[in-house]
Amino acid sequence: MLETIRQTADFLSGQSGLTPAIGIILGTGLGGLVEEIEIEKSISYEDIPNFPVSTVEGHSGRLIFGKIGQVEVLAMQGRFHYYEGYSMQEVTLPVRVMKAMGIETLIVSNASGGLNPDFVVGDIMVITDQINMFGDNPLMGKNHNELGPRFPDMSEPYSKKLVAKALEIGKSNQIDLKQGVYVGTTGPTFETPAEYKMFRVLGGDAVGMSTVPEIIVARHMDMTTFGISIITDSGVPGQIVEVSHEEVQKVAAAAEPHMTKVIKELVASL
Repeated sequence: MLETIRQTADFLSGQSGLTPAIGIILGTGLGGLVEEIEIEKSISYEDIPNFPVSTVEGHSGRLIFGKIGQVEVLAMQGRFHYYEGYSMQEVTLPVRVMKAMGIETLIVSNASGGLNPDFVVGDIMVITDQINMFGDNPLMGKNHNELGPRFPDMSEPYSKKLVAKALEIGKSNQIDLKQGVYVGTTGPTFETPAEYKMFRVLGGDAVGMSTVPEIIVARHMDMTTFGISIITDSGVPGQIVEVSHEEVQKVAAAAEPHMTKVIKELVASL
């Protein structure tokens, strides 16, 4: 595992003269932030040693070196999911590689189903905490002390400092940002009404099929983390309707400019 991480990190470090300290993972239908990046180098996942390949529509599958304003970033346009058949270690490999390349801050985005009755489709939620419902954990198996401790602390899975900054940015731009707990599940099925109800009872405000493994691994390596989610469908009783991946992408694309504004200003503040 350590050799795989190092091999991939060395390859990528040799592809660009930039040395970004911020990594960004763009989720379903949320690749538009790339338009705000001054791209220095773009690499297809297929051309990166040891990288999985994204198989999901709405995930472009390329790694981008560039700048947002004056800040150097490394952005993943498209992520990998457990439901694609990849192991937890494969899903989170890019985060391991980012850390090995010197990246200390990870920003993740996703599309999710709303559980909080105060949320409506199209809302943007800053993630304050998470619940792992994958039935698996990327830290299972042998622990590599070079990466992090055997029993990592998860008392602050998302940086309170970055959450506060994002909320300030939203307020100054008249963007109504919600806050809440993200529930991560395996997918690929959308949730049943009973599952939506259960996740709400457990304390969730939104539910999706990603992010949780990446955040666990990032915190294992003591990276600073921030997450933001677009509510693309509703799991609130009485509001549940049939949903498709295409509809999720459409809603995500409509709300994306506001999310992009928040991330762009957040990056500039770091």
